[in-house]
Amino acid sequence: MRTFLKVNMISIMYALMLLIPIELVINVSRIGRITGWNLNVVWKLVGMSAFVSFILLSSINFYLTKKWLNKRKSSFWSLLLWLPYHILFIFIIASLFPVTNPADEGGPGDGLIILGLLFIYPFFVFVLNAFSFYSSAPDNK
Repeated sequence: MRTFLKVNMISIMYALMLLIPIELVINVSRIGRITGWNLNVVWKLVGMSAFVSFILLSSINFYLTKKWLNKRKSSFWSLLLWLPYHILFIFIIASLFPVTNPADEGGPGDGLIILGLLFIYPFFVFVLNAFSFYSSAPDNK
């Protein structure tokens, strides 16, 4: 049961790792409108925030997978389990923060970028899991 919960927690982290950059990029115009900042400033902040969150959550996921699921093949279930959590989080965000201003909708290229990320992301999750699986075991003191 503990392994089941650990795999699900790691899968939630994987879902958040992709959700945060996508939501930031989609909502650039909304962030700019609410804060009153110039869109160039918002784009720079969103880019830096997305990059930092992706790197930070990647390292946290690597560490947690290595520590919690020490060389267990069940860690590879997160290749599939992140997607339902990702869809659930998108549904929750869309329900809590609906688009009320038509100018806040994403552009036509945003969907293509998101589709590309969704196709590439499982390979990234696999590589991260493989690195944590085949790296040396942590010290359990």
